[in-house]
Amino acid sequence: MRFSLSTNWNVQRHDDGEKLVDEILALGFESLELGYNLTEELAAGVRRRVQAGAVSVDSVHAFCPVPIGAPHGYPELYLLTSRDEDERAMASLTLSRTLTFACAMGARAVVLHAGRIFLDSLFGDLGTRKLVAVLEEEESVESARYQRVLARARRRRAVRVRKCYDGFCFALDAIIPKFEKAGVTLCLENLPSIEAFPDEQEMLMLKQRFDTPTLAYWHDFGHGQIREYLGWARHVDGARELLPVTRGVHIHDALPLQNDHLAPGKGEIDFGAFAFYGSDAVVRVFEPSPNVTGTELAESLRLVEQAWSGANEPL
Repeated sequence: MRFSLSTNWNVQRHDDGEKLVDEILALGFESLELGYNLTEELAAGVRRRVQAGAVSVDSVHAFCPVPIGAPHGYPELYLLTSRDEDERAMASLTLSRTLTFACAMGARAVVLHAGRIFLDSLFGDLGTRKLVAVLEEEESVESARYQRVLARARRRRAVRVRKCYDGFCFALDAIIPKFEKAGVTLCLENLPSIEAFPDEQEMLMLKQRFDTPTLAYWHDFGHGQIREYLGWARHVDGARELLPVTRGVHIHDALPLQNDHLAPGKGEIDFGAFAFYGSDAVVRVFEPSPNVTGTELAESLRLVEQAWSGANEPL
């Protein structure tokens, strides 16, 4: 069972891409996800390790390498859900550059934060911060007050989704053929915010509209757990429902309400309940915080390997 590690874990500690790779290999990982914080300079060293056959690249997280002119890496530098045509064009262009880089590195998938549906208005914000603030006061997602605010947020979101959905799909119409030609899967990641697009049901709608394996879902464990903490989805059930359209996973742990990117075993996620991700069809990437130590990471790798060993459920 192969596991990758995101270079976001150690990119800030290195100015040499080859040493960055060597640190990851020493922990027992066999391959990489090239994270959105990877610079052109570091990418050159990583490429040398790849060309030498020392390591492989399973996935690339858009936008990567860090775009020229950007002050730092950021996965939502441009949004494909933007109602601004120029921003959607820049998102498409920068994503295409990530695809070119992914092909050069031999990656199988590109992970994308597709966009956000902003929920602010003159009458108040109904976004994630508001929901978290209410939940911290009420202490239960079942409270009447929290459910009222959540219902209002969902109604506002539903209206605004309709205003950007077609534009997003129009952008995919142009992008997906490029990924199909390259033989790389474009993966839309779940995010830990009510504003994030697509949500679980919207992902299924997109798969109905784009009936191609080139477009897929990417499940982030910590994000999925936070969505459950905030009462938006049931983590295991949602993951199972989306399993047939899932290409890969980001593996990390979480604690209430929004504390994620912990080493597996340091939070509340029961990784054994997700053994269906042991299938060889799934790209498995650890994505811990840079604060996680190498020792913790090696231990968490063994924990997940043990929890998923013998899993052979097909997608």
